Amino acid sequence: MIVATQKPIEEIQGFLKARGHRKVLVLGCGTCVSVCNAGGEREVATLASLLRLGPGAVDSLEKTIERGCDKEFYEGLDELVAGCDAIVSMACGVGVQLAARIYASKPVYPALNTQIMGINEGAGVWSEACLGCGDCQLGTHGGVCPVTMCSKSLSNGPCGGSQDGMCEVDQENIECGWANIVERLEAIGQLDLLDEPTAPRDWSKTHDGGPRKIVREDLAEL
Repeated sequence: MIVATQKPIEEIQGFLKARGHRKVLVLGCGTCVSVCNAGGEREVATLASLLRLGPGAVDSLEKTIERGCDKEFYEGLDELVAGCDAIVSMACGVGVQLAARIYASKPVYPALNTQIMGINEGAGVWSEACLGCGDCQLGTHGGVCPVTMCSKSLSNGPCGGSQDGMCEVDQENIECGWANIVERLEAIGQLDLLDEPTAPRDWSKTHDGGPRKIVREDLAEL
């Protein structure tokens, strides 16, 4: 899931004060940022209240949609948006950009800092698990990502700095990603997958000079 944290209230208020906005829509997302307690209904209500009461108070309306990354969930918001000077989005960075695209004549400000795609390890704890590299190697690395879990993103490892299963970057807190890969492959009887070196990563699949676009021709309305 996408994990985000709320920006300092002073930064959010600064966006609004700089442009003299007097009425805003605080728009939340009911999916990832709701699960990580950053941008769901409860957080929208809290932020809206702070904007009403804090320095440079503004009139703030509240709305949370199911998913901020799908334009279909913005249907029915036009009248609400029209009555506001700006939108304060509590979605991830994707949701902020989509709202700005849909409401091209309205300023859209982020209330969150998008952090990682991660695994929920427990209450209030998430660990990064995927960088969205576009060239997934999990099938040959025991389901452990060398790009994310190795501090150096080595496709062939481990490096010479790991000791006792810990990474030289921080031997107290960071596990060696490659130690985990080897342990996992041994557990499932597939250690032979490391007999051949992994080919150099094709980073063009991650970034080829512009934002990536994924098209499923079997689903897209071409």
